[in-house]
Amino acid sequence: MSSVKKVVLAYSGGVDTSICIPYLKEKYGIKEVITLVADLGQGEDLQKIRDKALKSGASVSLIGNLVDTFVDSYAFPAIRSNALYGGKYPLSTALARPLIAKELVATSREYNADAVAHGCTGKGNDQVRFDLAINALAPDLQIITPAREWNLSREEAIAYGEKFGIPAPVSKKSPYSIDVNLLGRSIEAGVLEDPMRAPSEDIFEMTSSLKDAPDLPQDIEIEFKKGFPVAIDGAYMSRKDILLKANLLAGKHGFGRIDMIEDRVVGIKSREIYETPGLSLLIKAHKELETLTLTHDLIDFKELIEKKWAQLVYQGYWFSPLKNALDGFINNTQEVVNGIVKIQLFKANATIIGRLSNNNSLYREDLATYSHLDKFNHKNAEGFIYMWGMSNKIWAESNSKYLKD
Repeated sequence: MSSVKKVVLAYSGGVDTSICIPYLKEKYGIKEVITLVADLGQGEDLQKIRDKALKSGASVSLIGNLVDTFVDSYAFPAIRSNALYGGKYPLSTALARPLIAKELVATSREYNADAVAHGCTGKGNDQVRFDLAINALAPDLQIITPAREWNLSREEAIAYGEKFGIPAPVSKKSPYSIDVNLLGRSIEAGVLEDPMRAPSEDIFEMTSSLKDAPDLPQDIEIEFKKGFPVAIDGAYMSRKDILLKANLLAGKHGFGRIDMIEDRVVGIKSREIYETPGLSLLIKAHKELETLTLTHDLIDFKELIEKKWAQLVYQGYWFSPLKNALDGFINNTQEVVNGIVKIQLFKANATIIGRLSNNNSLYREDLATYSHLDKFNHKNAEGFIYMWGMSNKIWAESNSKYLKD
């Protein structure tokens, strides 16, 4: 490690990255630490975090404005993919990691750094996501991971920072680990490590409680073009503003809370709490519109692709040949996903109450109706059923002795 003189550190100002600067200098003998704060729409005072890094010993502290890229190239593809890890989690935190890693590599090249570093712990998912992304983009670049080596508890990490005059971003009495970006919040640690203990209302910021949510439902319409949300209630807006508006609407009604036992990449189960109101709402609406515009066999197969896509992103394979190939498939399916989905928001629920596609709907009222307008030829059903079940009928005739009542 003596050859490493300059490092670019992914910096958030949290517990672990807060102590990485003095630790890299004290334990690794690194002379120059450059910090990179990623602006992902988390709403924090990033200038304050930047100043904290400089006071902690960083030679340069940078803020990367990544919000638009985050939305355009990471969040919106996830919506088209209906990406839900474990059938629940819409990857709000996982989607940010490959983008930060990409910016970390670019910054290291710009400043001729010898290595990059991050403050991910040894049993979390983010270490995998960062390392795999960095190795895919810059296999020659050295990665330093202090938190995997120092073996400090949360309390010890806070105490170490205090020794260097670094204030802890959390208190010892409330040691939650919280990650925030435009897509949502993840909350873990502390009392939440007991999977039987209900989370208290004070940990939530983006979603209302059932008690505080409005007592009247609200109907909204979300319009999609080629699988991308483009308007809410007829108002066309930027992609960033679509997410902000969806966050506001869904969060006001308490929709978007997730409490789950999650299978981490390293093989352990953990209890995770998420708030993802807007992203969850947009994925739900998008998935519904696909039921109207895609054929049943395509939907059936795409669900397999979606599951794998979510797993790859969760597990750190954003920059991988398989994920790239799946992107090609998903993009091809979205040309016809055009239309409007109507949703009723009420007391933590988002209920689909309507869907419309003027040019791409596969729903035919004259075939589906049971009224006098019915144009379906019912006589065709007999031949269809005969052919559909022929192989099963032949098997039954040949193996009747094996059949039981």
